[in-house]
Amino acid sequence: MAIEEGKAPPAFTLKDQSGEKVALKDLKGQNVVIYFYPKDDTPGCTKEACGFRDLWGEIQATGTVVLGVSPDDGASHEKFISKYSLPFTLLCDPDKTVMEKYGAWGEKNMYGKKTVGVIRSTVIVGKDGKVAKHWKKVAKAETHPEKVLEVLKTLP
Repeated sequence: MAIEEGKAPPAFTLKDQSGEKVALKDLKGQNVVIYFYPKDDTPGCTKEACGFRDLWGEIQATGTVVLGVSPDDGASHEKFISKYSLPFTLLCDPDKTVMEKYGAWGEKNMYGKKTVGVIRSTVIVGKDGKVAKHWKKVAKAETHPEKVLEVLKTLP
């Protein structure tokens, strides 16, 4: 199932850094940013996560929940959150099932070499439960959170 703006995104339930289940359906009525990233505590992923952290006050003012999703386990997520004081939830997708549904797992080109892995991407789900914006491939992790915030400010 491809992610389409204006349509409902695939439903999912994943465990967070504490082992608690988080279901997308339970967040209806709020804007939800779901950003997919390759690995905790790596340079690009850290810049992206810290970007969301640094804009946290403005993001919260839009009534938005931020969910970071990677294949890492809860212990790795807890360390990452603690090390960088991340104020949002990180979800574990070790089987990459949610990533596959969202087009965030597959073939990518790294330094001219084709590999299979996490495709850095982001989906914003609006309060109506429909996809408001989909970045299929995030080019600059460090400036991406600002682009996400710009879109959030335009949502009802």
